[in-house]
Amino acid sequence: GGLFLLVQKRHTHTMSSIADNIGSVTRRIQKATLKAGRDPGSVRLLAVSKTRQPDELRVAASAGQVAFGENYLQEAMDKIEALKDLDQIEWHFIGPIQSNKTRQIAEMFAWVHSVDRLKIARRLSEQRPPGLPPLNLCLQVNINDEDSKSGCTLSELPELVDEIGDLPNVKLRGLMAIPDPDQSEADLRMSFRKLANTLRELKRTSPEAGPMDTLSMGMSDDLEIAIAEGATWVRVGTALFGARPSKHSQS
Repeated sequence: GGLFLLVQKRHTHTMSSIADNIGSVTRRIQKATLKAGRDPGSVRLLAVSKTRQPDELRVAASAGQVAFGENYLQEAMDKIEALKDLDQIEWHFIGPIQSNKTRQIAEMFAWVHSVDRLKIARRLSEQRPPGLPPLNLCLQVNINDEDSKSGCTLSELPELVDEIGDLPNVKLRGLMAIPDPDQSEADLRMSFRKLANTLRELKRTSPEAGPMDTLSMGMSDDLEIAIAEGATWVRVGTALFGARPSKHSQS
């Protein structure tokens, strides 16, 4: 019985700390928003919930968290099903997208941050069920031109914006980037700034980019810098849910 109590105690501790963490990250966001001279509420918190259990998300939701970002479709579908009684939750897909997964994404999510080619956007538009509002899309930009990263190049963006802007059941909202986290703070700031400048330039030159208002950038460690450079969504996992359990210690 002793071990069970220990596990249970550890579990309760994790749960109360999730609510505390949401409070402290929210305060970090508010402080950074104020410091940047931006409107209160102009930066939203996206809880990155991949590998987390439904009950952890439930606790986060009861602490006021609305938006949850998932990277793996099957895992996300299980959670969406498990939490379907919570109708305030807004589901965001933020992982790489295979063509054969677009139907479920179009059916189950409100936002997709990780669109990097026209084919995917076209499928999402075709497969968005009638009766649902348009699916909000961000274009994932490979901001540091790394070979390994998914994302479109800066040169591909204008054409993509024009073509996706014409699709009926999706709404182009903005840009997303996952800069290399090992950069210096100065380089990271330049990456965020480059994404913000790219959005500004698109809005100036492309009619389809007019309504775009979203920069999805910044994570647990660098959200202050991202907000100073114009982020409207910060994607935070570790600072909310704690370090992710390694494959070996998952029990």
